[in-house]
Amino acid sequence: MKSAIRLGMVVLGVLAIVGLIVPSGALAVEEIKIGVIYPLTGGAAAAGRELRAGAELAAEIANNVMADLPMTMAQNAGVKSLGGAKIKLIFKDHEGNPTLGADLAKKLIHDDKVDGILGCYHSSVTKTVSAVCEQYGVPMINGSSTSPELTLRGFKWFWRTTPHDKLFTKDLFELLKGLTEGKVKGVPAVPKKDIMTLASACEKTEWGSHVSELIQNFSKEYGFGLKKSLLYAAKSVDLSSEVRSLKAAKPDVMLFASYTSDAILMVKTLKAQKAHPKIIWGQNAGFETPEFRSTLGTDIVGFLTRSVFVPKVVEIKKLAGKVNNMYKKKTGNDLSGASARSFTGLQAWVAILEKAGATKPAAIQAAANSIEIPGSQLVVPWKGIKFSTSGDELGQNIWGSGIIGQYQLAKDGQVDMEIVYPFDVTSASMVYPFKGF
Repeated sequence: MKSAIRLGMVVLGVLAIVGLIVPSGALAVEEIKIGVIYPLTGGAAAAGRELRAGAELAAEIANNVMADLPMTMAQNAGVKSLGGAKIKLIFKDHEGNPTLGADLAKKLIHDDKVDGILGCYHSSVTKTVSAVCEQYGVPMINGSSTSPELTLRGFKWFWRTTPHDKLFTKDLFELLKGLTEGKVKGVPAVPKKDIMTLASACEKTEWGSHVSELIQNFSKEYGFGLKKSLLYAAKSVDLSSEVRSLKAAKPDVMLFASYTSDAILMVKTLKAQKAHPKIIWGQNAGFETPEFRSTLGTDIVGFLTRSVFVPKVVEIKKLAGKVNNMYKKKTGNDLSGASARSFTGLQAWVAILEKAGATKPAAIQAAANSIEIPGSQLVVPWKGIKFSTSGDELGQNIWGSGIIGQYQLAKDGQVDMEIVYPFDVTSASMVYPFKGF
């Protein structure tokens, strides 16, 4: 009996010593569950597929050793500080419905016991999901929603890696200003009067409504005349009246914020009504999905869209090229703004967990608020990831940046995306004016 007691005391002593040496999280955690809420069906399903594939690729890299990838995430076969715990993604489909998104977040928290959440693309859904996370003290990282309002609420459990629409929209007006100053590659200075008149059409959820407001504000700031500004339902089956209204303003520049199905419908309607502005610009989203390009073909040559990633980035960043090749092998498509941002969002999750060394919300919160991920680790051409912890924009990545791409016809007859802004990283001369459909 005494020997058994002594043996038990020895075992307990060994366990106590191990407990001092190895972090408790590393002993207890075999996998880290991240709930991922995206639009996998409905009008934005095309973007949803890109988002899902981007997050899945990041998790695959994080869970295995890929020595040829020069990123920390690819070297540890799991979260090293948690004993090699693997990332498990639990996907949910919000269908573009904010109420459904909130319900799914509650199920992920209560039923699936997730350690955190990634999502949600639609800013309107991210708004409700993040409110649920804030209520329950569950960390949420947002990689792909761009309404500025999301980081103006003072939330303590919400972090956004992507730049938001205020920066992206300012980039557009810097491009227009650059056109008048002769800064755009391949285009002589354009008299401001030639691109003075603007018109915009934006879908009317959280995201599009904010973009519309930003366009109005920047038009005044930069001295352009916004003659028409309208909102429409993203699920519209007919946009004829909207296009007629835009054309009636006789704009030099047409600006849009649309998801995939309405972006395609908008362009088809513009073509049918023979609209011919000098510049057409889309606020990413529907204007960048593979379906947008494959459905409309050469009709989109000359279109501009803001983004954080276009395939030409691989010429600037070798890491981006390696990851893009993996993504293309997996999906048949190049990385897009959507998939690159979901990849980066999940990568931020991994880095934060690595720094936290635990899955307790307070540890994750502290790690997120102090993390600094250098741009050399990312596929997107940013300075890096560092979240604001003071001021108005709590949780906003202050090291992110945008680019503007233009669809152009390549020598092989394919439609490619070239970088035309910022001016110091352009990959081709800009096509100006838009040559028409």
